[in-house]
Amino acid sequence: MLRIAAVLLLGLVMFAGWIAAQSWEAMRVLQDIEAGAGPSALKERTPKPARETLSLTTDEGDIAADLYHPGQEVGARIVLVPGFTPQGKDDPRLVQLARTLARARFLVLVPDLQGSRVLSVRSEDAAAIGDAAALLARLEPERAPDDQNVGVAAISYGVGLAVLATLKPEGQEAIDFLVGIGGYYDTGNVITFATTGAYREPGSNRWQTRTPDPLAKWLFLWGNLHVLDDRADRALLDEIARRRAADPEAPIDELSDPLGAEGRSLLTLILNDDRERVPQLLDDLPASAREAIEAHSLAERDLSHLSGRALLIHGRDDTMIPHTESTHLARAIGETDLHRIDGFSHIDPHGVGLIGQWQLLRAMTDLLAWRNDGAVHSENRTPRTEDLP
Repeated sequence: MLRIAAVLLLGLVMFAGWIAAQSWEAMRVLQDIEAGAGPSALKERTPKPARETLSLTTDEGDIAADLYHPGQEVGARIVLVPGFTPQGKDDPRLVQLARTLARARFLVLVPDLQGSRVLSVRSEDAAAIGDAAALLARLEPERAPDDQNVGVAAISYGVGLAVLATLKPEGQEAIDFLVGIGGYYDTGNVITFATTGAYREPGSNRWQTRTPDPLAKWLFLWGNLHVLDDRADRALLDEIARRRAADPEAPIDELSDPLGAEGRSLLTLILNDDRERVPQLLDDLPASAREAIEAHSLAERDLSHLSGRALLIHGRDDTMIPHTESTHLARAIGETDLHRIDGFSHIDPHGVGLIGQWQLLRAMTDLLAWRNDGAVHSENRTPRTEDLP
């Protein structure tokens, strides 16, 4: 017993030494994210970031974008993409995350994307993300050299827009690296999981099932309402989504009965729970809806330009988008830092066990390493890809 105890003690000492040398900052960053607006060691050790609003020029006109300066030496620059929230760039959770990144010596720009506020997935927002990266690359605030790497970080559906931004002219020129949390690869896979709970690993014919978040299908519906031509159908489906998002069993017959052909086909897809029917139901959608879904998909695209330049994080227990989507995306990119986190469910850090915390620590350590040494362009860096199934 004494020998076992000595070995365990030695292991703990070695572990503590590794943490001291490599990851104390990463741990403080994760703790600050979890603390939100509350106290944390990172807040005690760093200045309060300064926030100012800039004007960002896009193809659709000027939009607002918030710049967060760390008030200390800047290590890298990053565009933070808002998720679906009516508050857009002013969502308190997003503001706190931007401040945490700024305390970690990132110069952070958060564009106020229209699609974020109206809960819609819009191709125009991918171009706006590229414009934001180009603006951030041009900025030369105090203590921020103009030759730093520029990244883009996104969550959930925003990951697809961020990847698409790297294919736009402005994004191709300005974006050096990508950070994606809980993202997707194939929109067909996402729809299949959200409506039926079915998913499968890359290269596997074996379907697995998990109970999806009841909100997932209604978020998808909201995200695509704008592609329908029938205004009455859009209004009816919006109300259906609101009712069912609040109560999955809420009655909707008086709203679904008046739907036209467009709206009915989309609602039939959303209410379906048979995975074998999904391909046909997708084909039954109006052309505008099919084209929008295909336009936002990353499948069949050449993403090799992101090889060695992408950090992907996904919870193995994610009930909004299955973790297999980030695995698909990593395979399409090539060399990728892929972190699949045990107990981590769609950007929710609470309740993650020791293994999951260790995995999150490794992911954050990788991100900070990119900031420290410009690793996305370093010849000395060998991008680490987690073993894929």
